[in-house]
Amino acid sequence: MELETMNLGSLENASSRELADAIVKILDAKKARDIRLLKFKEGNDLTDYFVLCSGTATTQIKGYAGEIEYRIGEAGVKPFHVDGYETGTWIAMDYAHVIVHIFHKNERDFYKLEKLWNDAEEIPLELEA
Repeated sequence: MELETMNLGSLENASSRELADAIVKILDAKKARDIRLLKFKEGNDLTDYFVLCSGTATTQIKGYAGEIEYRIGEAGVKPFHVDGYETGTWIAMDYAHVIVHIFHKNERDFYKLEKLWNDAEEIPLELEA
């Protein structure tokens, strides 16, 4: 789906899964690499979902974060905190029940969050080719 025609509607009362799905759609439309959605078990104090993806340049990674913040903000939801924008090698966006991790490929390979949080369930995604 093209970003210009993407209409997320209002996400103010969305479930954490609906918010995560909207973020995945944005990243897919921006051609982010290796997008993953991890669901944490009920009762986890950290969050409900992680959305992870990679980029190959800091400007690209910052662009992904900026597009998420803009589009999700238009839909009525602002992040509680964004960290890492200055360096652009690992940007974390905290939407409380959804945390977005946008990595440079090297950072993602080094930190291996998918392995660190291997008790989380990976949700299969239907992404555009």
